[in-house]
Amino acid sequence: MSENEIKSQISEHEDQITKIEEEASKKEASAEQEVEAEYNPKISSIESNFSTEQNKLNEAISKSEEWVAKRKELSLTVKNMHKEQKMLNKEKDKTLKSNLKEIALDKKTQIKAIQAKIKPLRKELSLIEKAYAQDI
Repeated sequence: MSENEIKSQISEHEDQITKIEEEASKKEASAEQEVEAEYNPKISSIESNFSTEQNKLNEAISKSEEWVAKRKELSLTVKNMHKEQKMLNKEKDKTLKSNLKEIALDKKTQIKAIQAKIKPLRKELSLIEKAYAQDI
Protein backbone atom coordinates (compact mmCIF):
# COMPACT_ATOMS: atom_id res chain seq x y z
CA MET A 1 0.00 0.00 0.00
CA SER A 2 1.12 3.50 -0.71
CA GLU A 3 1.50 6.17 1.89
CA ASN A 4 -1.53 8.05 0.58
CA GLU A 5 -3.67 4.92 0.62
CA ILE A 6 -2.72 4.23 4.23
CA LYS A 7 -3.36 7.82 5.21
CA SER A 8 -6.72 7.60 3.45
CA GLN A 9 -7.62 4.40 5.32
CA ILE A 10 -6.60 5.93 8.64
CA SER A 11 -8.74 8.95 7.88
CA GLU A 12 -11.68 6.74 6.97
CA HIS A 13 -11.33 4.78 10.21
CA GLU A 14 -11.06 7.95 12.24
CA ASP A 15 -14.21 9.21 10.49
CA GLN A 16 -15.93 5.97 11.49
CA ILE A 17 -14.92 6.55 15.11
CA THR A 18 -16.33 10.07 14.96
CA LYS A 19 -19.56 8.74 13.47
CA ILE A 20 -19.83 6.09 16.22
CA GLU A 21 -19.24 8.70 18.89
CA GLU A 22 -21.92 10.96 17.35
CA GLU A 23 -24.36 8.06 17.14
CA ALA A 24 -23.64 7.10 20.75
CA SER A 25 -24.27 10.69 21.82
CA LYS A 26 -27.59 10.66 19.97
CA LYS A 27 -28.49 7.31 21.54
CA GLU A 28 -27.62 8.63 25.00
CA ALA A 29 -29.80 11.69 24.49
CA SER A 30 -32.57 9.53 23.10
CA ALA A 31 -32.33 7.08 26.00
CA GLU A 32 -32.49 9.91 28.49
CA GLN A 33 -35.50 11.45 26.72
CA GLU A 34 -37.29 8.10 26.55
CA VAL A 35 -36.74 7.38 30.22
CA GLU A 36 -37.76 10.91 31.21
CA ALA A 37 -40.84 10.75 28.96
CA GLU A 38 -41.85 7.52 30.62
CA TYR A 39 -41.18 8.43 34.25
CA ASN A 40 -41.45 12.22 34.56
CA PRO A 41 -45.24 12.41 34.01
CA LYS A 42 -45.75 9.68 36.60
CA ILE A 43 -43.37 11.35 39.04
CA SER A 44 -44.96 14.77 38.47
CA SER A 45 -48.40 13.33 39.03
CA ILE A 46 -47.29 11.62 42.21
CA GLU A 47 -45.48 14.76 43.43
CA SER A 48 -48.55 16.88 42.73
CA ASN A 49 -50.87 14.45 44.47
CA PHE A 50 -48.39 13.98 47.30
CA SER A 51 -48.27 17.70 47.99
CA THR A 52 -52.07 17.98 47.96
CA GLU A 53 -52.52 15.00 50.22
CA GLN A 54 -49.81 16.24 52.60
CA ASN A 55 -51.66 19.56 52.96
CA LYS A 56 -54.89 17.72 53.66
CA LEU A 57 -53.08 15.66 56.27
CA ASN A 58 -51.82 18.78 58.02
CA GLU A 59 -55.36 20.21 58.12
CA ALA A 60 -56.73 16.96 59.54
CA ILE A 61 -54.12 16.94 62.30
CA SER A 62 -55.04 20.51 63.31
CA LYS A 63 -58.74 19.61 63.64
CA SER A 64 -57.69 16.57 65.65
CA GLU A 65 -60.55 14.58 67.19
CA GLU A 66 -63.24 15.07 64.52
CA TRP A 67 -60.74 14.31 61.78
CA VAL A 68 -59.06 11.23 63.25
CA ALA A 69 -60.55 8.85 60.67
CA LYS A 70 -59.71 11.22 57.81
CA ARG A 71 -56.17 11.59 59.12
CA LYS A 72 -55.59 7.83 59.11
CA GLU A 73 -56.92 7.51 55.55
CA LEU A 74 -54.79 10.35 54.26
CA SER A 75 -51.71 9.12 56.11
CA LEU A 76 -51.95 5.81 54.33
CA THR A 77 -52.46 7.50 50.97
CA VAL A 78 -49.48 9.81 51.48
CA LYS A 79 -47.31 6.94 52.65
CA ASN A 80 -48.20 4.83 49.61
CA MET A 81 -47.64 7.75 47.25
CA HIS A 82 -44.28 8.49 48.85
CA LYS A 83 -43.24 4.86 48.44
CA GLU A 84 -44.39 4.85 44.84
CA GLN A 85 -42.50 8.08 44.15
CA LYS A 86 -39.30 6.65 45.62
CA MET A 87 -39.77 3.43 43.65
CA LEU A 88 -40.34 5.31 40.38
CA ASN A 89 -37.27 7.46 40.98
CA LYS A 90 -35.17 4.38 41.63
CA GLU A 91 -36.54 2.63 38.53
CA LYS A 92 -35.88 5.73 36.45
CA ASP A 93 -32.28 5.99 37.65
CA LYS A 94 -31.71 2.25 37.21
CA THR A 95 -33.19 2.21 33.70
CA LEU A 96 -31.21 5.24 32.59
CA LYS A 97 -27.99 3.87 34.06
CA SER A 98 -28.55 0.54 32.33
CA ASN A 99 -29.29 2.19 28.98
CA LEU A 100 -26.25 4.47 29.19
CA LYS A 101 -24.02 1.57 30.22
CA GLU A 102 -25.19 -0.47 27.24
CA ILE A 103 -24.60 2.44 24.86
CA ALA A 104 -21.12 3.04 26.29
CA LEU A 105 -20.23 -0.64 26.00
CA ASP A 106 -21.42 -0.75 22.39
CA LYS A 107 -19.44 2.41 21.61
CA LYS A 108 -16.31 1.01 23.25
CA THR A 109 -16.59 -2.29 21.37
CA GLN A 110 -17.01 -0.59 18.01
CA ILE A 111 -14.17 1.87 18.59
CA LYS A 112 -11.81 -0.84 19.84
CA ALA A 113 -12.37 -2.89 16.67
CA ILE A 114 -11.59 0.10 14.47
CA GLN A 115 -8.55 1.07 16.51
CA ALA A 116 -7.26 -2.47 16.07
CA LYS A 117 -7.40 -1.88 12.32
CA ILE A 118 -5.69 1.49 12.59
CA LYS A 119 -2.72 0.27 14.67
CA PRO A 120 -1.10 -1.95 11.98
CA LEU A 121 -1.77 0.71 9.37
CA ARG A 122 0.04 3.30 11.47
CA LYS A 123 2.99 0.94 11.87
CA GLU A 124 3.10 0.31 8.14
CA LEU A 125 2.84 4.05 7.47
CA SER A 126 5.68 4.69 9.89
CA LEU A 127 7.87 2.15 8.13
CA ILE A 128 7.06 3.68 4.75
CA GLU A 129 7.83 7.16 6.03
CA LYS A 130 11.16 5.96 7.51
CA ALA A 131 12.07 4.25 4.24
CA TYR A 132 11.10 7.36 2.30
CA ALA A 133 13.16 9.55 4.65
CA GLN A 134 16.20 7.32 4.19
CA ASP A 135 15.86 7.46 0.40
CA ILE A 136 15.92 11.25 0.45
